[in-house]
Amino acid sequence: MKNNKIAIIFFLIKLILGITFVYAGYHKVTDPAGFAKILYGYAIFPGFSINILAISIPFIELIAGFCLIFNILSRPALLLVNTLLLIFILMIGFNLLRGHQFDCGCFSFSSHPQTLSNIYLLIRDLLLLLSGIYLWMKTKTGALR
Repeated sequence: MKNNKIAIIFFLIKLILGITFVYAGYHKVTDPAGFAKILYGYAIFPGFSINILAISIPFIELIAGFCLIFNILSRPALLLVNTLLLIFILMIGFNLLRGHQFDCGCFSFSSHPQTLSNIYLLIRDLLLLLSGIYLWMKTKTGALR
């Protein structure tokens, strides 16, 4: 009975992470110019890297998300998702610490970023990362069960 509950928890976490990344990636793939503006707004990346990041990150998100949903190379996909979440947390936290107003560009592009919503984003990403770390720590090498 306990194994069934754990399997359901694993499935739900994978599904939530996968859907989150597919949705976020799809949104960015459909508007790479908008996502490039968001990346520029972070004021972290050198100008020459903005376009390549705006094109590559969404596809990485899509692929990792689909892999989690369909249980294909789940462990490498989970590593990618956790790494991306850690990077997102660091970028959001860095901009919050320096008082920089920005749009995260996670699911939609906004012209009016707000600090309170960015704190929410930081908390949301931390919760997603903790979920991903939980999966990573509780799974054996190989496919997630």
